Amino acid sequence: MLISADTKIPFPRSLVYATYRDKLVELVPYMPNVRQITLLSRKEAGSNIYTVNEWHGGSEIPAAARVLLSEDMLSWTEYNTWNQADLTVEWRIETHAFTEAVKCYGKNRFLEDGNNTVIESRGELVIDPKKIKGVPFFLTSTIAHVVEDFLGKNIQPNLVAMSAGVRQYLEQNPLD
Repeated sequence: MLISADTKIPFPRSLVYATYRDKLVELVPYMPNVRQITLLSRKEAGSNIYTVNEWHGGSEIPAAARVLLSEDMLSWTEYNTWNQADLTVEWRIETHAFTEAVKCYGKNRFLEDGNNTVIESRGELVIDPKKIKGVPFFLTSTIAHVVEDFLGKNIQPNLVAMSAGVRQYLEQNPLD
C-alpha cells in the first residue's frame, strides 16, 4: 500500500522543518489521534539528526477488528533521519504488534512554495501474512487485511493532522 499526502503550511520552510523535528512532543495537544509521544533518543552527526520516538495513538479500534487487534496496534516506534542539507526526513515505523510482519517507511520533503511550505509525504506499508506469529495459518491473510486496512485508514489522515497541528502550533506560538 502506497502512502501519499501533501499538505501546505503558511510558514517558512526552515521554521516548519525545525518545528516538525524539534517540537514533536509539544505538538501532541494539536493532534487529536495521538495520546503521547516520547523522545527515546536524539543524535547529531554532520548535517543529520537521528531521532527515535515512541508514539501512542488515540484512535478507536473498530469493534470488528478488536478480536484481532490490540492496543499495541496504537503504539509504534518511529526512527527518523533528518537531513538538514536538503530539508528532508526519512522515517521508518516499527509497530508494537505484528512487528515482524509490518514494514512501514517513507520520506517527507519540505518544499518552499512562496511564503508557504509544502510537506510532501511518500511511503509504503507492506504486511507479510507469512510473518504473522501466534495465530493459526488460515487466519493470517485475514489478519493481514484487517491490519493493513486499519493502518492504511490511519496513516495518511495522521500525516495531514500532524501538518494541521504544526500550523496551529506555529499560529499560537509566534516567534519572539
